[in-house]
Amino acid sequence: MTGTDAQRESRSRAEAEVVELVSTLIRFDTSNTGVLETTKGERECAHWVADQLQQAGYTTEYVESGAPGRANVFARLPGADPSRGALMIHGHLDVVPAEAADWSVHPFSGAIRDGYVWGRGAIDMKDMVGMMLAVARQFKIEGTVPPRDLVFAFLADEENGGKWGSQWLADNRPDLFEGVTEAVGEVGGFSLTVPRRDGTERRLYLVETAEKGLGWMRLRAKARAGHGSFLHDDNAVTILAEAVARLGKHTFPLVLSDSVAEFLAAVSEETGIDFDPDSPDIEGQLAKLGTISRIIGATLRDTANPTMLRAGYKANVIPQTAEATVDCRVVPGRQAAFEREVDELIGPDVEREWITKLDSYETTFDGHLVDAMNDAILAHDPNGRTVPYMLSGGTDAKAFARLGIRCFGFAPLQLPPDLDFSALFHGVDERVPVSALEFGARVMEHFLLHS
Repeated sequence: MTGTDAQRESRSRAEAEVVELVSTLIRFDTSNTGVLETTKGERECAHWVADQLQQAGYTTEYVESGAPGRANVFARLPGADPSRGALMIHGHLDVVPAEAADWSVHPFSGAIRDGYVWGRGAIDMKDMVGMMLAVARQFKIEGTVPPRDLVFAFLADEENGGKWGSQWLADNRPDLFEGVTEAVGEVGGFSLTVPRRDGTERRLYLVETAEKGLGWMRLRAKARAGHGSFLHDDNAVTILAEAVARLGKHTFPLVLSDSVAEFLAAVSEETGIDFDPDSPDIEGQLAKLGTISRIIGATLRDTANPTMLRAGYKANVIPQTAEATVDCRVVPGRQAAFEREVDELIGPDVEREWITKLDSYETTFDGHLVDAMNDAILAHDPNGRTVPYMLSGGTDAKAFARLGIRCFGFAPLQLPPDLDFSALFHGVDERVPVSALEFGARVMEHFLLHS
């Protein structure tokens, strides 16, 4: 037997099947357009997931969350100590749309080539869904009893804020989360390789302990309609455009949350880079971290990015109404101050309303579950170190936090140092290393057995 054959023989069931599971999941086109009528694929994917769990011996619960086809699957594995709170492992089945003409491979091919699994959802987040499914199947087939109950949740509509997924479930089916006290999901557990003071390298594994608030805001200006050829000093388009420009160009104040401060302290300790929060060039200091600085930099301040404009119906008609949509991400503890600042910027002639508004979240980087994450990483990467960080986006954790569940992002991946991981989220040619999936399955198994 060759060394490669021996390694293959020693692999766990989860490690052996995770790559094919992720590839198959990607082949389900679960594109979420944000519109009920055009979102597709979740039902078919959820039924396939349920079938994989049932084949392993689980009893599953299939739930449609408030609209036809918005499909969710739950399975529970009893643990050794039923008196302990259950741990939920959750992942979403939907993905953002992809334009096939822009890709090197078809985005829903699930192609396995050049050491990667390619396709929409490869890292957001069918990679973790595949890990969850692989480990859940292994535990059930092999009769493994974890230390406490595990709830595996496969969810709809995360890419639209969870309105027809986690948010609906939290409001309408809280019974599904009965006894759950902690949860892990996206986006965390991935490695960031940094240079150390002594010239070596260290892999930091970023555990999400916080995420910014998410809000989609509509701005509206109203004025007099009129003929496009006349002099017109009361133009809704002009009023709105000026307000949008002020908001889009504004820099909100720097706010260093506990999670970000702990992350920067850990990186400084490893690398010797001195991050000065009082420096006007803190973003420039972060750039020394490479591509991950896009995510970390976005957690230092609130952001309000205009994304859509709508006005008028004919070239020679000055419209009565103009509207804009703004994507807002707010640092924990800043919501009231953020809204006051926005109101000052847009002025009294522009109305605003929230289309979607989800709170920020932050927890501490301590406790038994954090220790279990760290132990699982070190068991499979002795050169690793877990550190907390804040996600600039949002996840289904926002809904579960409302139920009193303590949430973390932990989808372990050991990544090549030169991979621009942050660019792959919602990007073209999204892909995940095969070796990272196999590593993740090993770490997830270890973690759940000691959680």
